[in-house]
Amino acid sequence: APTRPEGEPLPKLQDRKVAQLPARLASRLCKVAPGARPLPPRCPLSPGLLQMQLILHYDETYREVKYGNMGLPDIDSKMLMGINVTPIAALLYTPVLIRFFGTKWMMFLAVGIYALFVSTNYWERYYTLVPSAVALGMAIVPLWASMGNYITRMSQKYYEYSHYKEQDEQGPQQRPPRGSHAPYLLVFQAIFYSFFHLSFACAQLPMVYFLNYYLYDLNHTLYNVQSCGTNSHGILNGFNKTVLRTLPRSRNLIVVESVLMAVAFLAMLLVLGLCGAAYRPTEEIDLRSVGWGNIFQLPFKYVRDFRLRHLVPFFIYSGFEVLFACTGLALGYGVCSIGLERLAYLLVAYSLGASAASVLGLLGLWLPRSVPLVTGAGLHLLLTLGLFFWAPAPRALKHSWVLYVAAALWGVGSAFNKTGLSTLLGILYEDKERQDFIFTIYHWWQAVAIFMVYLGASLPMKAKLAVLLVTLVAAAASYLWMERKLRRGMAPRQPRIPRPQHKVRGYRYLEEENSDESDAEGARGGDCAEEEAAGPGPEPAAPCPPLQGNSSCTGGDKPPEKIKA
Repeated sequence: APTRPEGEPLPKLQDRKVAQLPARLASRLCKVAPGARPLPPRCPLSPGLLQMQLILHYDETYREVKYGNMGLPDIDSKMLMGINVTPIAALLYTPVLIRFFGTKWMMFLAVGIYALFVSTNYWERYYTLVPSAVALGMAIVPLWASMGNYITRMSQKYYEYSHYKEQDEQGPQQRPPRGSHAPYLLVFQAIFYSFFHLSFACAQLPMVYFLNYYLYDLNHTLYNVQSCGTNSHGILNGFNKTVLRTLPRSRNLIVVESVLMAVAFLAMLLVLGLCGAAYRPTEEIDLRSVGWGNIFQLPFKYVRDFRLRHLVPFFIYSGFEVLFACTGLALGYGVCSIGLERLAYLLVAYSLGASAASVLGLLGLWLPRSVPLVTGAGLHLLLTLGLFFWAPAPRALKHSWVLYVAAALWGVGSAFNKTGLSTLLGILYEDKERQDFIFTIYHWWQAVAIFMVYLGASLPMKAKLAVLLVTLVAAAASYLWMERKLRRGMAPRQPRIPRPQHKVRGYRYLEEENSDESDAEGARGGDCAEEEAAGPGPEPAAPCPPLQGNSSCTGGDKPPEKIKA
């Protein structure tokens, strides 16, 4: 064995490991494999960690040196399958989980599952990565449904708080007029989505400050890529099997994963400490007491509501466009042309455009509610038509500014889409008994759309753009038709929510407000039955007001009488 000269430093750990590889594998470090498999698609749910994880696992040298024959490509495919396929069943259990745990605790539990997914990267094995990916897929729809429900409910409570004196002067029996919380809801949604879209830029920090130092430039990774943009097939066909110049040290990976884990724990603490209960304790009991069978059935019964039927194409397009931005635009156009090392900057441009446009959504306070959705759809329509006829050259940096502008404009359209849809649902369905069902249906259709994109990842880019274009036109036309029906005064047919069956064992309602009464039930009202006299010459019972809250004609601690309809 050759001896090391005196004074020469020891080789790095990854260099020693590479030197121990077989000659056929070591030669691939600087040799392009013509039949390389395409880069796996990424999921926009936890973009920073999953993006870094898939890039590392894609590199053939990293897999062989660190994990040997563990079969990371197969594990990655099963992870993506778990994340994309599991939400298909979310319509069955999401409303039940939200009603059982409550809105706040459902958010806390879902964020905890995200933290669990981050923690599995400390020990990457089949029995840690795949189950955590399945759990993450199960938590996606409940998290977003409870988030939409929570923001809508907070805007309603903030309206009640800011108009407390006005309601006190009008009397406790007056309900706020329908749609009165809409300005507050728009402000709340704009603030939330501005921070959410900004998180895409924060998610790129591990790649910018850590992973980019280990990546080859575009002349190596894209050496055998022949077509980009609209002429491409699948996701980066011909991409090199090796994308890392040197292998990152395990200690550095642990530091990055620890930072991500700390952020996940911070998110859990924020939900636990800063988010109050969405409902009062009596309201929580009322929401749960309609029956678990009814909670399970009600999402399917909303098919009869024509407003949801007309918005379903927009729900599907919302899932299409987010995943297209993260895979089709970022990989098929961006990485294919300007290299993998600039992927993070493309997503930062998308993030900043979306965050700024979310703030611009506040213009909806003075504009009709259809303007944000139509504006976002029109902008995406123009961009899709432009991308349909554009094929950037591989390994060409001269058109990089066009890609950054396209990514930022796509983010603007995405922000108008997300903010407009969430605000519209909160305005159309302001009864608290319906909000969790409505947002569950919205995000379930988004999950179905993401699953369809996952199945069609190998399609030609022209086919993807054609599907995106047709869905966009159908969504915009269907939405405008729904608005026309509402202007004509057509009443939607909503499923009946059963009245809560109160079990008052050791429990008594102490407030006069009926927390389980919807606006429709309050409009019907009814006369209260008078108590019958028990003996001769009794005092006549005082006349009862219309049905309000849990007030009844009963006196003392006697249970409430049965109320006539």
